[in-house]
Amino acid sequence: MTKTLIAGCGDVGIRLANRLVRQGHEVWGIRRNVDNLPTAIHAISADLANSKSFPDLPPDLDHVVYCAAAGERSETRYRKTYVEGLNNLLHQLNQQSNKSIRIIFVSSTAVYAQHKGEWVDENSETNPGSFSGQILLEAEQMLASSGYRHTIVRLGGIYGLGRAHFISQVKNGELSVNEQYPQYTNRIHCEDCAAVLQHIMQLETPATCYVAVDNAPVSRTEVADWLATQLKVAKPLRDAPGAIPKSQNKRCKNSRLIESGYRFQYPSYREGYRAVISELKTPV
Repeated sequence: MTKTLIAGCGDVGIRLANRLVRQGHEVWGIRRNVDNLPTAIHAISADLANSKSFPDLPPDLDHVVYCAAAGERSETRYRKTYVEGLNNLLHQLNQQSNKSIRIIFVSSTAVYAQHKGEWVDENSETNPGSFSGQILLEAEQMLASSGYRHTIVRLGGIYGLGRAHFISQVKNGELSVNEQYPQYTNRIHCEDCAAVLQHIMQLETPATCYVAVDNAPVSRTEVADWLATQLKVAKPLRDAPGAIPKSQNKRCKNSRLIESGYRFQYPSYREGYRAVISELKTPV
């Protein structure tokens, strides 16, 4: 049995905790509102970004998984969540003199600035232009210099039940796509998010960084058209000729993760979105 603390125990954190508890492990979860945490998780009510009220942590931890979510897309909130929150956690761990644990930090492929359809992996340049990518990269670098054994997991776009905004846009005709530019997208189902973290925790010698996306980087147009067919609605409108999309456009490799032995429950958007549509009980 291992002892794990999940800092920022939201949707993905709860999914991970449930997996660990089923295996007989002991799990603590930190979040501001603990009312909705399953009873099998030891609840710790705290704001990670508040250094004055940061709680004592359980002793003899084996793993800490930092998977906090900003909740809103603002520079202030990102900095509080990822830099200040992680800094407070590291400070508390130092106070309790626990250097033997492994920390897993959930980051994002937003740390890559590539936008011309390039392939990127763990060794690719990270020079993000967005505040979100810059702040996440700063947090990654803080952890890397902390002296703790650690692994950084760069997730692609998370989708699943409760994260079905793209499906709703297609269904309601609220989406337009650009056929001139591929606009490559990289996804991961929320269940695979939790399973990837569990897999990394179980590796004897995990790498210090993994890109966690499914096996199929794919254009936004392809996904949207496929969903329209499944939902039996009109395909999305096309952008006017010459329009240049502003969204990210890169292809992320998951080779290192696959080579470590992980196998995706939802290896592409097709399997994943079929499951979501089924769960939503949408006629197909």
